[in-house]
Amino acid sequence: MTDPGKKSPPRIILGIDPGTMATGWGVVQVVGNALRHMGHGTINSSSAETQARRLHRIYNELSKVVREFRPDGVSLEKVFFALNVQSALKLGQARGIALLAAAEQDVEVHEYSAMEIKSAVVGYGHATKQQVQMMIASLLRVSGHVPTDAADALAAAICHLNRQTFESRVAAATAKKPTALRPRGTNAR
Repeated sequence: MTDPGKKSPPRIILGIDPGTMATGWGVVQVVGNALRHMGHGTINSSSAETQARRLHRIYNELSKVVREFRPDGVSLEKVFFALNVQSALKLGQARGIALLAAAEQDVEVHEYSAMEIKSAVVGYGHATKQQVQMMIASLLRVSGHVPTDAADALAAAICHLNRQTFESRVAAATAKKPTALRPRGTNAR
């Protein structure tokens, strides 16, 4: 059991919003109850590049981000079913590259639905990209424009940090404390 007066160590989570044309990434640190923006960016590709070149670029850039920030975990959106098979296939390839970049450096991966991520940041699972951007700027006190892909990645990181905090509070609240048991058949008078 943790000491309630003792602060938990800082945790760093890398959020990734994979895509073959634009992959967003964002790093958030939590210290106590405070969120701290550490960095964000977008890995852009050209439609003139082959799919293999795009995936290579995403892999190299995400690997650099993982090495630079040394996150405790990676958070990204779960696979969804799309009507366009080609788009779903390309998204799956980009997700695979993100998973590989994390796995190669032994970073645990956590996945959440788009609704969970939006709810964690905006409070509404069907929030627009602009609402997510506005809340990210507010929650992390980021000045300047945060591109939508990077905002979505930061939202994924915050979603995981919120989930971790919630789960640790539930575990602490439900932990059973040992109690002294009276022997059977004795009456306390």
